[in-house]
Amino acid sequence: MEGIIHAIVLGIIQGLTEFIPISSSAHLRVVPALLGWKDEGAAFTAVIQIGTLIATFIYFREDIGNLLRGFFRALKTKNFFSDPESRVFLLIIIGTIPISICGVAFKKFIVGDARGLYVVASMLIILAVFLFIAEKVSSKKKDMQHVTIKDGIIIGCAQALALIPGSSRSGVTITAGLFCGLRREAAARYSFLLSIPAITLSGLYELYSERAELLAENKINLIMATVVSGVVGYMSIAFLINYLKTRTNFIFIVYRIAFGLIILFLLSQGIITNLQGVK
Repeated sequence: MEGIIHAIVLGIIQGLTEFIPISSSAHLRVVPALLGWKDEGAAFTAVIQIGTLIATFIYFREDIGNLLRGFFRALKTKNFFSDPESRVFLLIIIGTIPISICGVAFKKFIVGDARGLYVVASMLIILAVFLFIAEKVSSKKKDMQHVTIKDGIIIGCAQALALIPGSSRSGVTITAGLFCGLRREAAARYSFLLSIPAITLSGLYELYSERAELLAENKINLIMATVVSGVVGYMSIAFLINYLKTRTNFIFIVYRIAFGLIILFLLSQGIITNLQGVK
């Protein structure tokens, strides 16, 4: 019973924080540490992300259909980057390359020292500052259809930072999108679509590479966490897309800084330790 409760709580945390730019990995590290639970590890996190991946597919099914149709149209005309849908589709694929390469190259660091709470707290605060600057300097005029090749490369490279716990995949890509002049809603929409290949590859890679460890896990708990993360994730997407139509990211900036400072305070008082629970 205790394991199921843990799974539900972790699923809720994953679903709430995967899309809202406050870092799911930070919360999945800190909350269990505060509650005295073990850190489930990067493999567990990658697998329950499949729930939020399915939520993304369902919510953006029309966008995904339009992008695919645009790409197949371009196959006939060979104008892959002239058609807006085809261009966005290809830029999402291209934008997945940096995080894929870095994920493999720095895997040992990502699942080890990078999960330290000093790193998590630092990334929460640093990326909050960048998001604040982006909010101030962005023209916020572009729709997703106006994303250029340069924009796609910049946002794709920024996504690689999401490998560091505390940064937030949506946080870094929305920030990069704002720096590229996208409207807040468009930046969030592009960010979520860009996450699909990365989360898919990450989940499949962890399923294969950590299959022995995952097979030893309680399957019911793993499935429960994945399902809960998907349901809550869908609601989080809907909330953020609608929220950013009329509001800024300021509340998330304040939250990130406050959360980062709280972690640093807890570390300084010895209430939690830097690598507490990390395997």
